[in-house]
This record gives sequence, structure tokens and C-alpha cells, in this order.
Amino acid sequence: MPTQDRTEAAPPGPAEPPGSTAPPGPAEPPGSTAPAAPPPAADRRPGLALAVIAAAQLMLVLDNTIVAVALPSMRSALGLSDAGLGWVITAYALAFGGLLLAGGRAGDLFGRRRVFRTGLVVFALASLLGGLAGSGEVLIAARVLQGVGAAIAAPTALSLLAATFPAGPARNKALGVYGAMGGLGSVVGLLLGGALTEFLSWRWVMYINVPIAVAVLIGTAVLKEGGRERGSVDVPGALTATFGFGSLVYAVTRAGEKGLGDGGTLIGLAAAVVLITAFVVIQRTGRAPMVPGAVLADRGRAGANAVMFLVGAGMVATFYFLTLYMQLVKGYEPMATGLAYLPFAVGIGVAAGGVGPQLLARASERSVISAGLVTGSAAMVWLSFLAPGQHALAVLLPAQLVCGFGLGLVFVTVTVISVRGVSPQDTGIAAGLINTGQQIGGAVGLAVLAATASVITGARLTGDGPGDRAEALTAGYSAGLLIGAGIYLVALAVTLSTIRATDTTAPRARPPR
Repeated sequence: MPTQDRTEAAPPGPAEPPGSTAPPGPAEPPGSTAPAAPPPAADRRPGLALAVIAAAQLMLVLDNTIVAVALPSMRSALGLSDAGLGWVITAYALAFGGLLLAGGRAGDLFGRRRVFRTGLVVFALASLLGGLAGSGEVLIAARVLQGVGAAIAAPTALSLLAATFPAGPARNKALGVYGAMGGLGSVVGLLLGGALTEFLSWRWVMYINVPIAVAVLIGTAVLKEGGRERGSVDVPGALTATFGFGSLVYAVTRAGEKGLGDGGTLIGLAAAVVLITAFVVIQRTGRAPMVPGAVLADRGRAGANAVMFLVGAGMVATFYFLTLYMQLVKGYEPMATGLAYLPFAVGIGVAAGGVGPQLLARASERSVISAGLVTGSAAMVWLSFLAPGQHALAVLLPAQLVCGFGLGLVFVTVTVISVRGVSPQDTGIAAGLINTGQQIGGAVGLAVLAATASVITGARLTGDGPGDRAEALTAGYSAGLLIGAGIYLVALAVTLSTIRATDTTAPRARPPR
């Protein structure tokens, strides 16, 4: 067992508030009428810590989508090609997802609060660089650096939360808030991106991160550093994972443009197979693997990570298709596009912030995830009935509300499973895994479904008129949404085969009255 190196003194006990300078005195005699001491300031720390961690998660996740509404403006300002425009989104997701495991491991080794702060600083500086970008290349490079900062900060945020709240209802509620940020952040990004692009400039979708990151940095004073584990970061594992998934996304994206027989597509697929295989071998044989075997030894935890990968694949593609439908087919302005996502945000907030934790207290985790996936899949089928001249109340808005509610149930439950029962020294890597699933799943899913929609649109495009183009585009988006529904059903099959129905139905100890 690795030895933990505790570097901070134990916090003041509950009998005396932190910072008290009163000398120790004799104990009060029984029946003393001395006024009761005020509650210790430390009592407020869990709530403050949750607010700081939730704000950080919201900021990091919303950057997946905040640029989506601003893409047309970025293209005009920087002369980006279609491929370059796609990489503005994909570069962030790949760097974020590819380095999350290394970021989680770094927090375990070097101190979670310290690594969390480092990630926030990198993220803020990269955001400033992106806002100042004078070319598409600089913007994409800034997005890569943003992903690096997010990969350092995100897993340590979740492990700090797990260390702050003991296992039980309190942790489930806190994880519900955190899980809500995972889905809500994507929608908030679309809302905020629309408002900033329309009323200020596309550059503000980058600048806005700087004050948020500074505020979170100040708030980290309420977080505890925690213990550390001796060891080293698995650099070969981090590199093979990042470049392996990057090659896969590149190959899928190129296949949509050039076809499966293209030389570049085949080279990308071959590189992906070699690098991802090397990553698996390194994890099995390395002396300090990023993913210790014990973390995925639990079948339910492995299943939860697979579910998050699949849900991420469907959800990111959904935002992509709906944004293009609203702007290219319906002609919505950026602000209207952002507002149209409000039902999705409401659905996720209600499910992950309230209904989900309550259901987990009464039903098994498998039942809650299954209900969420069935609901989300049905909503995706509903969304596939979009049409060019359709009123928003027929499909677009109500189907989003239902989809958001279903996915909110999934987010909160898989987040609970991902860190339950993990040893303290491995919480960072467990948190990194669940975030990696969502990010890499989103990047791969977007590449696959966008390429599929593009092929279908091309096949349906028979004329040059605006009506023909709108019909063809909508047909492609609808097909992509239907495939997304199928992906959620695959996630349902994974849930039923890996997560036991009795995970949360065992009797719980009740606190003494």
C-alpha cells in the first residue's frame, strides 16, 4: 500500500472555532448558565466548498458548448474553414478528455487543492489567449490549452467534493448538484454564448472565463488540501490515450469528408488502434498506471463509466444538430438560439438537483439510470420529427424538456457510482475516469453523427432552392438524432448488464434521534 503524506495540520476541533485565541480554561461545571458558544465557522465550509466546486465544474463544462453559437461569427472574423471550425470544438474536448486521467492522478500525488488551483490558472490564461486570437490557428491552440487546464482542474474538483462530504445522503445530494453541472453547464454555455455573441462579441465567449476563474480561485481558500499518495504520473499512458483518441476522432471526421477508403482516414484509424491498444497494455503492465486495477474492478463502476461515454456521445451531437437546425433552417439569431435551450436546462436542473437524489433514496441505481435512459431515448425520437416550417412548441421545446429530465437522472446516478467505495488515494483518478468518458464520448459521438448527417444531407439535396436545402439539412439532423436515441438504448443495455439492482436497496443505518 502506498504511504500517504499528510502535509497539513488537523483542523481545529468543534469545541473551539478556528482562529480562536482564548486560552484553555477549566471545563464548565454541570448546570452552568454560561451562554453557548457560537457555531464554529467550519460548519459552513461544506456548503461553501460545494459552491466553489460546482462553479468550477459549471465553468469547465460550459466551454464545451459556449463557442457553438459563436461559430459563424468566428468563421467570419478569422476566416476559418469548415474543418477548422469543427476543430474549435473538438480540440477542447480531446485535450480535456485525453488528459483527464493524468490530471486526476496528479491531484492524488501532488495535492488536490494545489493541482485544482494550477488548472484554474492555466484555464484562465488560455481563455485570455483565445479572446485575443488574431487567427484560427491561435484560437485552436488556445482551445487546446483550455482543455489542458480543464483536465487538471475537473477531476480534482470531484475528488475534493468526495473528501468533503462523507458517504451517504449528504454526499448524494452534493453529487447531485455536481452532476447537474455536468449537463446544465452545456446548456448554460449555449445560453451565455448566444447572449455574449449577439450583444458584445464572439471574443467574450473566451474572456468571460477569466473573472469566473479568478472568483473560483479566491473561493478555494475554503477547500482542504487532503492527503497525497507517493508515486509518479503515467506520462506514456497520458500520451497514448490523448493521441489515440485524437487519431480516432480525426479519422472519423475525415471519413465523413473523404470516405472510408481515403488514405488519411485509414492512417488515422490505424494510429488510433495502435495507440489505444498501447494505452491498455501500459495500464495492465506499467508500474504506476493512471488507472489502478482496483478502480475498475467493481463491475458497476465500470458500467457507469461506459454509460457516461455513451451519453456524452449522444448529448454533444444533439446540441450540435439542434444549434444548426435553429440557425441554418429556422434562421434564429444567437440569443434566440440560446434561449431555446432553456427547457433542456430546466429538465436537467429538476432531475439532477432534486428528483434524482430523492429517487436514489428509494430505488436502485439501475432503476434510476434505466428510467433516465428510456426517457432520454424517447425524447430523441420525438426530436427526430423536426421539420423546417414547424412551430417550436410542437417538438423543439417540449422534447428538450423531456430529454433534459431523463439525462439529469443519468448524470446524478453515474456520478454517485463513480466515486462510491473508491479508496481515498484513488478518488482523483476515479473522478477523472467519469469526466473522461463524457468528454471523449462527446468528441467521438460528434464526429460519427455529424459525418452521418452530412452524408444523408448530401444524398437528399436534389435542388438549389432554399426550401430544398432546408429539407435536406433537417433530414440529416433528424437521422443523427435517431442514431442518438439508439446510442441511449445501447447505454440502457450496458446498465442492465453491469449495474446490480440491489446496489442501493440495502437497509441504511439511521442517525440516532
